[in-house]
Amino acid sequence: MKNPLSKEYWSEVVEGFKPAETNETPRVSRDNENENEISEGNTVEIPVTAGESSAFSQSEKKVSATATSHLIHGLDSKEGSNLNQITNDVTSNNTSEEKLQEVTMNKDLDVRHLITLAVGGAIGTGLFVNSGAALTTGGPASLVIGWVIVSTCLFTVINALGELAAAFPIVGGFNVYITRFVDPALGFSININYLAQWLVLLPLELVAASITIRYWNEEINSDAWVAIFYTVIGLANMLDVKSFGETEFVLSMVKILAIIGFTILGIVLTCGGGPHGGFLGGKYWHTPGAFVGHTSGTKFKGLCSVFVTAAFSYSGIEMTAVSAAESKNPRETIPKAAKRTFWLITASYVTILTLVGCLVPYNDPRLLNGSSSVDAASSPLVIAIENGGIRGLPSLMNAIILIAIISVANSSVYACSRCMVAMAHIGNIPKLFSRVDRKGRPLNAILATLFFGLLSFIAASDKQEEVFTWLSALSGLSTIFCWMAINLSHIRFRQAMTAQNISLDELPFISQTGIIGSWYGFIVLFLVLVASFWTSLFPIGGSGADVQSFFEGYLSFPILIVCYFGHKLYFKRKQLMVNLDEMDLISNRRPVDLEVRRQEMAMEKEALAKRSLWFRFLHIWC
Repeated sequence: MKNPLSKEYWSEVVEGFKPAETNETPRVSRDNENENEISEGNTVEIPVTAGESSAFSQSEKKVSATATSHLIHGLDSKEGSNLNQITNDVTSNNTSEEKLQEVTMNKDLDVRHLITLAVGGAIGTGLFVNSGAALTTGGPASLVIGWVIVSTCLFTVINALGELAAAFPIVGGFNVYITRFVDPALGFSININYLAQWLVLLPLELVAASITIRYWNEEINSDAWVAIFYTVIGLANMLDVKSFGETEFVLSMVKILAIIGFTILGIVLTCGGGPHGGFLGGKYWHTPGAFVGHTSGTKFKGLCSVFVTAAFSYSGIEMTAVSAAESKNPRETIPKAAKRTFWLITASYVTILTLVGCLVPYNDPRLLNGSSSVDAASSPLVIAIENGGIRGLPSLMNAIILIAIISVANSSVYACSRCMVAMAHIGNIPKLFSRVDRKGRPLNAILATLFFGLLSFIAASDKQEEVFTWLSALSGLSTIFCWMAINLSHIRFRQAMTAQNISLDELPFISQTGIIGSWYGFIVLFLVLVASFWTSLFPIGGSGADVQSFFEGYLSFPILIVCYFGHKLYFKRKQLMVNLDEMDLISNRRPVDLEVRRQEMAMEKEALAKRSLWFRFLHIWC
């Protein structure tokens, strides 16, 4: 077993993520000039593909002049016609070195694709449906406060992720960063939790889609709709990455337009412009109230209960880094996509939830009438439109919710398959999931994700709510674990740069929040975990500790602990974290010419000085 803390190990791992320069068999030139250079006792460098270079050491890339002469002159077809056979013979003495699977992901995604992939994964049932349950337990003020606080943590996460992904644009992004910059055991446990989240999300969203259909027709068996949606999503993920990106772009644009439309409608209804008339303003913030509860303790507990829902609703925004290896010019696209994704999703959530708090009282019984946590019948947006007395629009909003749900399910297959590829390369799961076909599709990983998605066919069962309650519990806190680990990876990366005397000028993009921001995000997210522990063990409305409620909300934490210590024991590693001096900061890092970089920065600064204040503001923050 190789040591994952060594630079040699990571040199091989990251080499596997690079696309092959050619799929043809390497050939030796027949030019007379090259032939004259070959003499007895000399060696010749044989070009190999990126995937092959991960398996061969420098000594193994060289073959004797005699063997090369046979190749050039074709003296013996059995000995000289097949270069691959010769290179296999050369490496036969080093069978312990295992060749990592070559990843040839197509680099066809630009900024708009990265943004819409993140929007596709982040804006779904969390905004359109689950926000209703948060409104019931916390109240309108808790809704806004909870989402804003979590968004400040998310801003630090997205900046840390942008810095790491721009410097190391590899498939899976943070799945690799945690293992490389913090600790392999922590990386394994976080990655397993994160993978479980996306695996569960596909069947969960498909069941949600079938439940949404019941708004119009309750007679058709739910599994019939699941079969249709399952087939469509499976076919969409069999497209090449560019076609998939365009599909997700269209679905995400529908959601964005719906959010803009509801924002305009919500403002009109709040101001009394609906059919029923009457100015609402902050009416429901006073009666029944801004917070749920009659004492300060119960109100604070209601606020704490909102944080996990808020974090869950934002999950998927880290997709910009998952897509890093498939993007055009990661140095420019990833930072732009990360910042714009954050502002787009945060503005959408905070605006919509503020309007929902003005249009729907937290004690509206319809908020709890859903058959499950993914039933659009309990959507506060649908209820707000119904309260406004506008006919036809509730059906339209349900149709938009259906599209949003399908979009999230589609993104979940993409995210899950790419995470599998990354995890397979660092040894977290079997290497067969790292295989990528000629079109850049990780077919084994996609098929595995779709296979797990067959769980969605329990939609017609009367046990579906119970099944998905526990499936969701398996990864309920994975988003928070993941974000904390990203911030910790950034902190450790910066500390290692200082320890190894590497200048920040060598980074293509520098986090706007810096290491202080990463510490802030890490600490606040830790406090969110503490709050979640309290509200899970002592649920709102309960008389005391509730074991079932605790495991429904906190089951993913014991799983994380088991995976962490299990990995430590299996590999017999007592070291808590990777030593800063031993951390590999070179392999697969995008090369930066310091002189050129400084000149570019000076020119950029000079050019910005001539632009308007508004342009400079947008350039920095967007």
